[in-house]
Amino acid sequence: MSNKVQEFNEYRSKMNEKILADNNKVIKRIFNLDTNAYAEGHLSTKTKELLGLVASAVLRCDDCIAYHLDTCYKRGVTKEEMMETMSIATLVGGTIVIPHLRRALEFWEALENE
Repeated sequence: MSNKVQEFNEYRSKMNEKILADNNKVIKRIFNLDTNAYAEGHLSTKTKELLGLVASAVLRCDDCIAYHLDTCYKRGVTKEEMMETMSIATLVGGTIVIPHLRRALEFWEALENE
């Protein structure tokens, strides 16, 4: 696993454990809602992850972008599908999304090099 991907996943996992160990009912419900929202339904999990990627890019959240890229990669999204998705995000979000597009491509390449 690439160092960039491994570091991201280890940090995310460690901090999620700490957050959930606090036993805050509202936070646990938000985490549960997030998990259930991305479950297979009328839309495939692949489609939902691509939608999450667009929203994350438009909102300019690099951690969210990395999470959705990792999940998209695991769901079989191709680089071409990812780049087309990010093109929509850049169109919707404007040129301010371009730095996030750069980091998204860098993270995707790290995923490919695992």
